Amino acid sequence: MEKKNSKNFNGVNKFKITTEASGERLDKFLTGQLKEITRSQLQKLIKSDRILVNKKPASAHYKLKDGDVVELLGPKADNGILPDLANLRVAETDEYLVINKPTGMIVHGGPGIKEKTLADSLLNSYPEISDVGEDKIRPGIVHRLDKEASGLMVVTKTSKSYNNLKKQFQDRTIFKEYTALVYGSLEKSEDKINFPIKRSAKGYKMAALPDNEEAENAREAITEFKTAQKLINYTLLKVKIKTGRTHQIRAHMAAYGHPIVGDNIYSTKRTREQNKKNALGRIFLVATKLSFYDLAGNEQTFTVDLPKELEKFLTGCK
Repeated sequence: MEKKNSKNFNGVNKFKITTEASGERLDKFLTGQLKEITRSQLQKLIKSDRILVNKKPASAHYKLKDGDVVELLGPKADNGILPDLANLRVAETDEYLVINKPTGMIVHGGPGIKEKTLADSLLNSYPEISDVGEDKIRPGIVHRLDKEASGLMVVTKTSKSYNNLKKQFQDRTIFKEYTALVYGSLEKSEDKINFPIKRSAKGYKMAALPDNEEAENAREAITEFKTAQKLINYTLLKVKIKTGRTHQIRAHMAAYGHPIVGDNIYSTKRTREQNKKNALGRIFLVATKLSFYDLAGNEQTFTVDLPKELEKFLTGCK
């Protein structure tokens, strides 16, 4: 199949198989088409059901047929795969870049982090932003998303834009909305969670403190949610955060009694067991809407759909 028959959009590579490629193994075909991905990396994507043939996961040795449609979902970033920002880009101006961060990608480096990060991708594509911001390891970065989460992020390309958006985050005028699937049925269709948050004694996680108990050294944290869809065993929520604490939504929903699906850190024994059965491979938390004001004072609003693997899981939920 000729390269011109492939399409690349929103982190998805799509190929329609012609007679020339009919009979070829899926993995061999994609190895020839995707020069930037190694065979072992491709095998990982196939095993994690991120390669679809006619909208369904397929094995590496699947024999392609004329007319088959092969899709490569935006890769989960890991030690070996550094997604091209072109596949993640939602919008771009001279001031900023808006991306759809994939699950598995760490935003920036730090102690003990050896894998590739969003910051690495940014510096590779935009070396001129190395001095934008207040920290060399976070060039142009004014906010973050958990490694296990995905969705919209804005990255600044100039110091003026950085200062503009930093002030909006400080003034809490940035609008961010998340979509989350949690376990169980909530008593209230909407509510505000106002549990202070501090670093847990375990170190690697945060502790949300209902009723302000033991709130010394804790920081204010406010999360608002509304029910978007009620299911028998789950509830789909639209979530807004008034503050931006580490793991805020995850810690708050767990303390509220309804952990996020796929979260094994902020969880109970029962939900960890269910996570294992669900085999989702990530947390069901996506930053689906982002709104801010550019340097000219114009409001800019962006939205993204849920990743296909989450849409697929949601369709099968009861």
